Amino acid sequence: MSRRCLQNLIREQEGIQEKDLAAEISALLKLNKLPKPLAEDLDAIRQVRNFAAHPIKSTNTGQIMEVEPEEADWTLGVPEDLIRFYYETEPASRHRRDALNQKLKESGKNPMLKPK
Repeated sequence: MSRRCLQNLIREQEGIQEKDLAAEISALLKLNKLPKPLAEDLDAIRQVRNFAAHPIKSTNTGQIMEVEPEEADWTLGVPEDLIRFYYETEPASRHRRDALNQKLKESGKNPMLKPK
């Protein structure tokens, strides 16, 4: 369920649609739009999900490596953080920038440059 939520969020917010979720995460990270800790967590999610989806064996023991409960919890937390970014943090930041740009305009100054 969290995988589907994450994929839908990336597709709806950024218009990114690739062959699989890993490629969509890569495309999102290339935008350099996310705060660094969130980008790093999102990147790590790809690795955890690979352990869950594919039988990956330990090079030391030869046993299939399982996803640990705390790793599974992490995969639920990252989509929540991404939702907060898109629906709380980013809109609040945009509102503050818009207000400052209005003040700059009223004082005859140039507006702030928009982030890339």
